[in-house]
Amino acid sequence: MATADRFRAAVDSRDLTALDDLFTEDVRLYSPVKFTPFEGRPTVLGLFGVLLRTFEDFRYVGQFDGSAETGVDGTEAPSAVLLFRATVSGKQIHGIDLLHFAPDGRIKEFTVMVRPRSAVHALGEAVLAGLVADGLVPAPADQ
Repeated sequence: MATADRFRAAVDSRDLTALDDLFTEDVRLYSPVKFTPFEGRPTVLGLFGVLLRTFEDFRYVGQFDGSAETGVDGTEAPSAVLLFRATVSGKQIHGIDLLHFAPDGRIKEFTVMVRPRSAVHALGEAVLAGLVADGLVPAPADQ
């Protein structure tokens, strides 16, 4: 089974242990709600723990395989695009997961893009609350 298929199965079953085996140690995840990437397997797995709780009615609705230039070093790498739909805080989300694979087949780079903007905002708030609740980031300072 290809890595993208194993990834989809792990997400569908909400199996963080299976996801752990699919990421390189230095995996980078580019989020639509944060300028800099989440870096490293422990951080990305922590984020996935939050995402799996945050998305409601998450489902993949398509997949495209090929190759694309990575953000890390600009080289072309085998890649997959997974299309998804979900709901967050009552907002319908349509998005893609762009996976770039390392030579050993594991996921080295992961980019998430979602629309519409109102859904990006709802997702950002929900994910931040989950990251704070899990102790992965400090609570924002009160203004």
